Amino acid sequence: MAVYDPSKLMQLASAHLPDGARLMMLGGRSARAAVIAADIAGDRVPEVAAAYCLNGELYMQVLKCVDGAWAAKANARGSGCGVTLLAAAPVTRAGRNNLIVGWKTGEARSKLSVYEWTRKGLEDVAPADLSYTFLEAGDMPGAGGRDGKAEIALWSRDAGDAYRIEVMRWNKGAFMTAPDVYPFYFPGVVRYYERVMRGNPDLTAYGDLLTDARNRAVMGRAASQLIDPTSAPRVVGLFPASVKTAEGTKWGYIDEGGRMAIQPRYDDAGDFQENGLAIVREDGRAGIIDATAHYVVPPNYESINPFSERRAVVIDGQGFRLIDEAGTVLTRKAYSYISSMKDGRAVFYVAGNGEGGGDSRYGYLDSDGNEAIPAQYEEANDFEDGKAVVKIKDKEYALIGPDGSRLATYPLAYVGPLGDGRLAFQSDMAGKYGYIDERGTVVLQPAYTSAFPFRDGRAIVNTAEDYKSAYGVIDEKGEFVVKPAYNDIRDLGEERFALGRAVDPEQPFLGSMYAIADRHGKLLSDFLYNDVTEFREDGLASATDARETMLIDRGGKPARGYPRVNGSGELTLEEGGLIKAFVDRRLSYMNRAGDVIWKQNTIIPLRSPYRVKEEKYKPNPDYLVYYPQVGGMTDQAAQRTVNNQLKELSQVKPIPGDRKLDYSYTGDFDVAFYKNKLLELRLDGYHYPFGAAHGMPTQTYAIVDLGSGRMYALKDLFKPGSDYVKALSDIVGKQIKEDPQYSYVFPDSYTGIRPDQPFYVTEDALHLYFAPYDIGPYAAGFPTFTIPFGQIMELIDTEGAFWRAFHG
Repeated sequence: MAVYDPSKLMQLASAHLPDGARLMMLGGRSARAAVIAADIAGDRVPEVAAAYCLNGELYMQVLKCVDGAWAAKANARGSGCGVTLLAAAPVTRAGRNNLIVGWKTGEARSKLSVYEWTRKGLEDVAPADLSYTFLEAGDMPGAGGRDGKAEIALWSRDAGDAYRIEVMRWNKGAFMTAPDVYPFYFPGVVRYYERVMRGNPDLTAYGDLLTDARNRAVMGRAASQLIDPTSAPRVVGLFPASVKTAEGTKWGYIDEGGRMAIQPRYDDAGDFQENGLAIVREDGRAGIIDATAHYVVPPNYESINPFSERRAVVIDGQGFRLIDEAGTVLTRKAYSYISSMKDGRAVFYVAGNGEGGGDSRYGYLDSDGNEAIPAQYEEANDFEDGKAVVKIKDKEYALIGPDGSRLATYPLAYVGPLGDGRLAFQSDMAGKYGYIDERGTVVLQPAYTSAFPFRDGRAIVNTAEDYKSAYGVIDEKGEFVVKPAYNDIRDLGEERFALGRAVDPEQPFLGSMYAIADRHGKLLSDFLYNDVTEFREDGLASATDARETMLIDRGGKPARGYPRVNGSGELTLEEGGLIKAFVDRRLSYMNRAGDVIWKQNTIIPLRSPYRVKEEKYKPNPDYLVYYPQVGGMTDQAAQRTVNNQLKELSQVKPIPGDRKLDYSYTGDFDVAFYKNKLLELRLDGYHYPFGAAHGMPTQTYAIVDLGSGRMYALKDLFKPGSDYVKALSDIVGKQIKEDPQYSYVFPDSYTGIRPDQPFYVTEDALHLYFAPYDIGPYAAGFPTFTIPFGQIMELIDTEGAFWRAFHG
């Protein structure tokens, strides 16, 4: 579920990057930067995690809001040359969010990192030798049904369209094959090879693979007689879709034909997961539904993280807890933080009460919610392949087993996550990075200003000593297969890298243009793309050149037989053959011919004859506004005046289209309130100067009388001559003083409201708000104060046009 607007996340993350660093773009299903908002620290407040490139090396940074201000609180080196996946979900244990990152490390090879939040930073618990061309992960029904933990299907390319495929699960501290889930998974493999063979029946090699897939499915059935036959399979053919209504934007689910199968009623709706469940938000609370829209978990939580290994992390008023797929709470108490389940273990955090939180420590829960390893570590990464890297104290890291036993001790200032059996390290925090093996033996001497985990025999490193980047790719001997000369490198999977050349070498923060290269550094395309996602199992990736968004093949060329869509974004192949397009910040679904199956409506019907129409303004790739225009008013001259005002308020203005701007701007709108003839539109904007610490959000309410065309101001609500400013100022001041939710307000910053104070109304209340920094920190957003009308009725002009527009 979306927690923050993607563009705002990107701007926030960019504002906190180290000097010379560049935000990585995500090679995945969402057309966005490698940024995610999720509660990974266990404090019931989403952190912002972002991958960036600095001096040729990739890093993962976590921003945390502390005392009302965002600050970098964790940093970990990545690997490879790009970011193909960034998500928050449980894998080794059910119920606690881990940060899951895909680092592109080689041609047709990827390395998965699973990070645990620790007091000193992020730690990656993923095994070093687990590589793949692409993978699928989800809670697959096995011998005992679904266990709340995700199995992982690893596809490793042999040649052409031939793959070695295995399904693994974390069990008793190690990854093992999972033959009891073959009947669930391998029918899809059979269908894959049937499609490959359909036009090439003489390809005997594929015929052998098809036979093997069929045999393994049969073998799996024999090995899994205890599978619950009523266990819900993965939901196929239901896709989140949003509809703009007079009550705001609502979410439901469409089927493969574009029909609304689950009617739009939710404030937000996530994808259906492998266990047939989806996280939704309704009336400000999170719950979980099945494919029939039945609430499996009622919407009682502040947030719910995706399931991993049949467990999900939820946040209530007391803290983090672990639940199973039935919604049963497994933990015996609330924790300050719980990560996603991975390898049968989930990191938990216990906040200390000592000075500076000195007693705060990390430990591990098992899938039953028990404390398998007591809280004792300063940092703790996710388990993978039965091993996890933890920090014991300053200059002491360790590799532990699932029972907490030490497998190795590293007397080093920093030790990164496992990758191909190697770990990046620093002897001292000011020194350069090298690599050690799991025993602690130095295999590559410190030579890099940043170093990411190895994956499939490749690691992305940075050698730049200044704010600029010099990213390259090394092999296991430390030889450069891609020279350290790039502003950014992304590992795209499928043995492909995206090499980023700075748009302006003197201003690297403006971004890169990318070329596709193989694992040996050979360029397969020119520097054509503004953004490229990771390659998926179908051998395709999404790319955009700012004018069009398209699917590209492993040769870096537009894939034949697929549509191109005008605008910037991402295309994703979905179940059932649909193509999901998130382009220019709008969602649609289409078929391979490019025919639109479904797209969000652009006409919002109100009570007849009134309506609101969405218009688009994009004069420049970095300037995009969706703005409202009203229709149906009797007085056409008044309607034209209203619409001109709405365009102006939405920042629709002349913008040069033939040059790159030094900022970006996005604008959008929603119906905030509508009753009788009163229409209230919320106009949102975000202005981000490239290279700035962060951008500035704007929020304006246009309150329109559809009968007269008048736009109301705050004073219009009150009786002429009434001292509404003083009365409202006193009420707001009392709320600041007495309500703990406003503890973030800067001391002595509030001196009262203005006569034209920004405001909006709802059925029963007036809401006054302030812009960021007016009286509180940027992270507080728009401080808003609600005043019931009943509290100020003696001031309200109940015979005035404003009041009668929605109370007449």
